[in-house]
Formats: sequence, C-alpha cells, structure tokens
Amino acid sequence: MNILIPIFFLSLLVAILLGAHWFLYFSFISFFSLSGSSQKILLGFLIFFGISFILSSILAHWNDNIFFRTYYFLSGVWLGILNNFVLATILIWLIILIARFFNLNLNPAILASPIFVIAFFLSIYGVWNAFNPEIKNISVSIPNLPAQWQGKKIIQLSDVHLGHIYREKYIKRIVEKLNHEKPEMVLITGDLFDGMDGNLAPIVKPLENIRAPKGTFFVIGNHETYLGLDNVFQELKNISIRIMHDEVIDINGLKLIGISYPERNEKKDVVAILESLKKDYFGQPNILLYHTPTNILKIKNQGINLELCGHTHVGQFFPFNLITKLVYRGYDHGLFEMENYTLHTSNGTGTWGPTMRLGNTPEIVVITLK
Repeated sequence: MNILIPIFFLSLLVAILLGAHWFLYFSFISFFSLSGSSQKILLGFLIFFGISFILSSILAHWNDNIFFRTYYFLSGVWLGILNNFVLATILIWLIILIARFFNLNLNPAILASPIFVIAFFLSIYGVWNAFNPEIKNISVSIPNLPAQWQGKKIIQLSDVHLGHIYREKYIKRIVEKLNHEKPEMVLITGDLFDGMDGNLAPIVKPLENIRAPKGTFFVIGNHETYLGLDNVFQELKNISIRIMHDEVIDINGLKLIGISYPERNEKKDVVAILESLKKDYFGQPNILLYHTPTNILKIKNQGINLELCGHTHVGQFFPFNLITKLVYRGYDHGLFEMENYTLHTSNGTGTWGPTMRLGNTPEIVVITLK
C-alpha cells in the first residue's frame, strides 16, 4: 500500500503538468492564430520542456556534471515560467470573455502579447531574487534570559538546499554575510542539503568558515532524509557543525533543544519527545529547533520560549503561497508571539524545484535576544 502513495502523487503531478502544457498550447494557438510549422514548433517545445523536469532530475542524480545540472536548472525555471504563463493565460481568457459579454472587439494577440511579456520578465526577476538573500533582523524576548545572552545575536538559516543549483559560491556568499553580523551562535533548521547524490564535500567546505563563538547547530529536515542520514553525517564530519537529534544542550544557561525530522516510514510525536525532555529545559530559557511549523499550540504548552522552523519556502510564488498558508494554518512564515512563546518560520535561504521566488525573499535571519 505504501508504494501506491508515491505512485499516485507522481501520476497526479504528471497529469497536472500535461494539463498545464496542453492549456498553454491551445491558448497560444487561439491567441496568435498559429498554424503549420509555427504550431509544430510550439508543440515540440512544450513536449520537450513538459518532460524535462522529471527527466533532468533523473539525469542529474545519475551523473552530477555541469551539463545535467544546467538542464535541471533550466527545466526548473521553465516550471516557474509555466506557472506564470498559465496565470497570465487565465487572465487573458477572462478579459476576452468579459469583452465578449459587453460586445467589445479585442484583438487577442495584441491583448496577450504584453501580458506574456510581463509574466516572462517577472519570472526572470524571480530567478534573480532566488539567488539574492537578504538579512532579516528581528528581536525576541526570552523569559529569564541570562545576562551574558542579553543583546546577543543568533542567526537562523533554513532550507539552503545545497546541491545541483546552490553550490559552493552561493554558500560562500551566505557565510560571508553571516560572519559580517558577528553572531554568537548559528542555528540551521533543516534542508541544508537538497537531497542530491554525488560529491558534496566541495559544496559544504565554505561552512568551515562560519565564525560563531558558541557554535553552529543543525537539525535535519525532510531533504536530509532523501539524501540519507549516513551521507549527511559523512559530509559534515570534518566541519564544526553539531547535528542535534532529539536532545537538549546547555549553552551558557540557554537550553537548546533539537528535534530531527522523522525518517522515511518513521512515526514521530514531537510533543511526546518534548515531554520526555522536559526535565532538562522546562522553566529555563530555551530555544527549539524543528524543521516544520506544526503542532504550534501543543508545542507552546510544553514550555518552549522560542521555536525556529522553516520548510515552507512561503510557497516560493503565487498561488503556492496560498497553499502553504492553508496547510500551516497561517504560520507558514514570519514572527508570531504568544505570551512567553515565540515562533519564527523562515522563508528559507534557497529554493526547491523552480529556482524562482516572487512575493517573498530568501533570507538570513538575525535574531537579537533580549
């Protein structure tokens, strides 16, 4: 039965992709009156890119070389462009239908051309945006915070997705930005890796240069489980990053709690784990690292002061931001304060799938404790 679930979702994904490409094909022909060779070229283009993301994912996992990585990148970007073109197409059809209702004559090609151009350039901006993370500064109050932590900075990184797209140059820039902020501690809330196979050692090497006196701590996310935890441990063994697994660490009077994302086929009750760890942190200033913003109120009631999450990417672009907002009940990004509990869900520092962000920005989160 378990194998039927991924088969179902893969089939659903393929059906959605085929449907979106057919809709775009039909609409382009209608708007621009394409026929003959133009129609065949469009059909060939859409068929090629329609299968490209799945094909390029297989090829890039099979052999990590620059050609397959470039193909993977371009096929992912096409998915983002496809999304924006489908939205543009829906808008064009709505305008045409409204015009027909009021007996107005519109030239579909003249109407559609600027809308598609805008959608295309918005997509290009979204690609640029995905590679340019910003520093986000927030302040968080933690009850009974020791004096030595007052006013100190900690940094949250999440969802960097090192792999086929985000490589050593990107993480080197992140580390430089991070070090410029002079953090006391760096906390990585999952999906440091994208789940690719191959030689990751050169990609993670810049992480050796993180300068944080109290250390760098990391909890695994879902993409680390795709990569395989043994591979994760192997890649990080020579780098001073502490991998936390369902444990509490005391760092100069501040309790750091790290709960790892469940491995495949593992059932995990985060609240039950917190209950078992309660004796080591309850009533003391503490920070919880967990990859996903779920069970928020139950976790709050376990005496957590600050919870740091990621995972959602805020959907990366419309309409997927609406989906993450619905699935995570409004806690899909940003800062939320409730009595002595604060949650911060990061936008993430990288992307997955389409290397594109619109309506949100990748971020390095600088948290000043008080």
